[in-house]
Amino acid sequence: MAVTQSSTVSTCKLLIGGKWIDSKASEHTPVTNPSTGEVIAMTPMGNKEDVDRAVQSAQKAFLAWKETPVVERARVMFKFKALLEENYEAIAQCVSREHGKTMPEAKASVFRGIEVVEFACGIPSLMMGECLENIASNVDCETMRHPLGVCVGITPFNFPAMVPLWMYPIAITCGNTFILKPSEKVPLSSLMIAELLMKAGLPEGVFNIVHGGKDCVDALLSHPLVKAVSFVGSTPIARYIYQTGTANGKRVQSAGGAKNHIIIMPDADMPSTVSALQASAFGCAGERCMAGSLAIPVGAAADELIPRLVESAGRMKVGPTDRGSSPDMGPLVTADHLKRVKSLIDRGVSDGASLVLDGRKIEVKEAPNGFYLGPTIFDQVKPGTTLVNEEIFGPVLTCVRVNTIEEAIALGQDCPYGNGAVIFTSSGRTAREFKRHFNAGMIGVNVGVPAPMAWFPFTGWNNSFFGDMHIQGREGILFYTQQKMTMTRWFEPANRKFQDPIWKGKN
Repeated sequence: MAVTQSSTVSTCKLLIGGKWIDSKASEHTPVTNPSTGEVIAMTPMGNKEDVDRAVQSAQKAFLAWKETPVVERARVMFKFKALLEENYEAIAQCVSREHGKTMPEAKASVFRGIEVVEFACGIPSLMMGECLENIASNVDCETMRHPLGVCVGITPFNFPAMVPLWMYPIAITCGNTFILKPSEKVPLSSLMIAELLMKAGLPEGVFNIVHGGKDCVDALLSHPLVKAVSFVGSTPIARYIYQTGTANGKRVQSAGGAKNHIIIMPDADMPSTVSALQASAFGCAGERCMAGSLAIPVGAAADELIPRLVESAGRMKVGPTDRGSSPDMGPLVTADHLKRVKSLIDRGVSDGASLVLDGRKIEVKEAPNGFYLGPTIFDQVKPGTTLVNEEIFGPVLTCVRVNTIEEAIALGQDCPYGNGAVIFTSSGRTAREFKRHFNAGMIGVNVGVPAPMAWFPFTGWNNSFFGDMHIQGREGILFYTQQKMTMTRWFEPANRKFQDPIWKGKN
């Protein structure tokens, strides 16, 4: 079992060598249901000993798994995909309960994770190397891709199922073994999915789970048998993971935070723009690195956009997501995170921004102990202030008015992040200039959230990403493999000259 049940709440177990075992940790942190504030599980804050057991198990399994034909590895993914689809509803319910996503949001996130498994099923063709014969006289040259060894995934709280699934299906199908360290705030979805992965026929030790905080992370980053680390989280931690991991000789891809700009031109279709901007800013309660958190209306666009948006967002229903209801937005993940987001709203008010929709006033009478905050909108915000510069990671939209598209693009040049940016316009010329010149790695044109599907890389720039090869897509395969080149020459015996049978006797 993935949890140990007591008279109060369950304690999450480690998955090591295909067995669910207890952690050696003496400290635990609570997992809460954000809709109610209720503690639903405890996560052990693991240590170096837990990590070493997992790494040794993964290293032992790697010796056989890397020799397993890639087609057979892919067949495990086909079975895994079928099991995920069969248990799709239950996984989404788990995500909703431990994180607070609405059911449509939870289902969408699980589906996006399944798409990565679907991508991994095609890895046998994507791992093919290249060959060229007679590159020199009687010399042939070829390349092949080989797995790295033990790989690690350290994942955030905001997408308990989806973000881990960005990583290990690709890593495992490429022939590596994997250790997942899910967020201690939301480990339950990963435990449920791990049961399905083992049911799909994955050999013991190929996939492992450990739990913990900084001590656990540091042990993973410094373990000599760990070859690669994938991370998604805040920018300060992403930078730390990259610097520490690379200093210890690891290959690292480390995705950080964001401040995604949404440019609204006067010629935009306003009803569809308002709908897309609302979903981008307040979907998943704003707890996603691709949230549209900074709206930049250009010229006359602001006079129509802001009133429409305030009226529409003000009608959003906020409430619990764990009892069959259908709110437009659920709670934030923890009480501490709610407190942080509220403090940033307070800071915006003290900085002089115009608070045109105040989510702090929200009341959810049917769940008074949940971690709720309503949609919040600031207008007339000045560049350089906290609301503009800092990732809030909550349902807070900051609006900065500018006069021209050039001013809007210049704001992007000053932004230290670089995940995504979007423009709403009817002008192909304006859209073309925007996508060519804006300082971000993922661009949307009349698309609220330009997050790529599994076949394309998640291409953050600047302080939104640290590393060389991004998560997902072809770059994900390159990250989890290393290339070997072989050059071959065969010498002819001195007493015999090779002659093609076709030409024999025709000289």
